[in-house]
Amino acid sequence: MTTPDRSLVVSLHDVSPLTHAECAAIVDELRALGVPHTSLLVIPDHHHKGHMLADPAFGAWLREQAAGGHEVVIHGYHHLRPRREGEKWGAKLTTRFYTADEGEFYDLDGATATGLVTKARAEFSQLGVSPTGFIAPAWLLSQKAETALRDLHCEYTTRLTNVLDLQTGRTFASQSLVWSVRSAWRRQTSLAWNALLFKRLGANPLMRISIHPVDRRHTKVWQQIRELIIRALADREALTYLAWLGKVRSESADGK
Repeated sequence: MTTPDRSLVVSLHDVSPLTHAECAAIVDELRALGVPHTSLLVIPDHHHKGHMLADPAFGAWLREQAAGGHEVVIHGYHHLRPRREGEKWGAKLTTRFYTADEGEFYDLDGATATGLVTKARAEFSQLGVSPTGFIAPAWLLSQKAETALRDLHCEYTTRLTNVLDLQTGRTFASQSLVWSVRSAWRRQTSLAWNALLFKRLGANPLMRISIHPVDRRHTKVWQQIRELIIRALADREALTYLAWLGKVRSESADGK
């Protein structure tokens, strides 16, 4: 039985024409598990390899998901960060080892961030959807980019360890479960870590489970994801980020 103050957000990252088939299959599986609505993190031009506006089937599917209660979220623009000359080891460790050159918004200046988000919004509008949240690739978001999101009146963003209401400034601690599957040792580490993290977060009002399309290709990883979602749903309500934020704001306004 779910309780009012216990929620689960399942987010599907890296949604794009390149991952359309896998994402559609995952959404269907999640629905069968009892997750009717997810936050779909969509990349407009995934690695410069296929713009969403150039794929009518993907656009139609995305509109269908939005109409069915799923939330469309802007997830960077290209989901790719070019390497810089003379980078320090800390930056290399974060942008190359941790995220394989995908930390697009890791060190962006405000003007560039504003331009990319504004462009993405206009293109989503052409598809007939209107995202109000923004989540940076790998949750790597510079302070200048965060300020740009606030100035653009985005509702929220998330990082690995929290959710930030950009309009009120409130930060909600909640570390996301996420799996790294690029190698066998990463998969084994992820399985052990997420089992521990799930237990550690048992009392947290918000639980976040972040899925990537490639997760479904690895049997043990996908099995754990399914099992943890089922366990979480025993006493949590599945919501999108935007729906969860609306509930929190309403409770705050009511003095709860």
